Amino acid sequence: MPDANSLYGPLDPAPDAGWVAAPPRMGFFTDTSVCIGCKACEVACKEWNGVPDSGFDLLGMSYDNTGALTANSWRHVAFIEQPRPAGHRTPAFAGDPTGPATSTPTSASVGAGPATDTGTNPGLPPGRGEPSARMAAGPEFLGMPGAQPPGRGTGAESRTDFRWLMMSDVCKHCTHAACLDVCPTGSLFRTEFGTVVVQEDICNGCGYCIPACPYGVIDQRKDDGRAWKCTLCYDRLGAGMTPACAQACPTESIQYGPLDELRERAAERVTTLHERGVPEARLYGHDPTDGVGGDGAFFLLLDEPEVYGLPPDPVVTTRDLPKMWKRAGLAALAMAAATVAAFVGGPS
Repeated sequence: MPDANSLYGPLDPAPDAGWVAAPPRMGFFTDTSVCIGCKACEVACKEWNGVPDSGFDLLGMSYDNTGALTANSWRHVAFIEQPRPAGHRTPAFAGDPTGPATSTPTSASVGAGPATDTGTNPGLPPGRGEPSARMAAGPEFLGMPGAQPPGRGTGAESRTDFRWLMMSDVCKHCTHAACLDVCPTGSLFRTEFGTVVVQEDICNGCGYCIPACPYGVIDQRKDDGRAWKCTLCYDRLGAGMTPACAQACPTESIQYGPLDELRERAAERVTTLHERGVPEARLYGHDPTDGVGGDGAFFLLLDEPEVYGLPPDPVVTTRDLPKMWKRAGLAALAMAAATVAAFVGGPS
């Protein structure tokens, strides 16, 4: 299957969109291994952008009251209770600050509680430094509900049949954004930071962008029909500020910065997790040679993308448009030639 770059060529989206002397491309790196499901990102996004509430029913899905990315949920924290195969060793919970501090965890150290070593902890994102004394005392000391994730307990109460995966999902701000290709009014535009923004005052509610998105991110509000999605806090970026969700994230699961730097940091994080005994760790959306030319918001996952509701091989939905227009042009020329031939060659 051809990728987006083979069809369109490598792309630096902001200069390609006409921005002169554009700043470095900015984006998100969401490290799900340290997400605690607090929903601070959802709340901060709604408060800063004036996004309406999205209901308070739990939907029968753990603590998930939003369900998916919608016009009224620009950040969505997914809670996934995942069954574990019989006999599978539950790896150290990557987001637990009391996890093992040694480079090669043993079966005895997994689920053994607070580590006695105060060395660098694999569960902490880059730049977080050493755990504090309160953190070293364990999440229970802090009174955090659900502090011990499934499989971390000891004795008969220990649960090893499933684990929680948490992920704060968001618009991917694709390099090759099909929503931009199909928008007839110019409501969707590429910013100087390489992000994709909807201008609600120009949107006419046609809905073309919704099926065009390979991730199913964009949605329409029922009251006015216009399209809405994450803007990566474009107004804050212009003022040199961090997007609201990243600013509010207490574990730095959501990291914001120049995309090239984030990709380097993410690769180092995956290597660290592999060394710490979490072989499932992988990156998603970071590859500029994938079907959308890479994402401006990419993720570190602890399982296959499908487990998180993400397409395993996203492809820009407008990839065949150049070929289709070429065929349509050839067909039109052939029809015109046939018409001329019919008139010229007909009876005089």
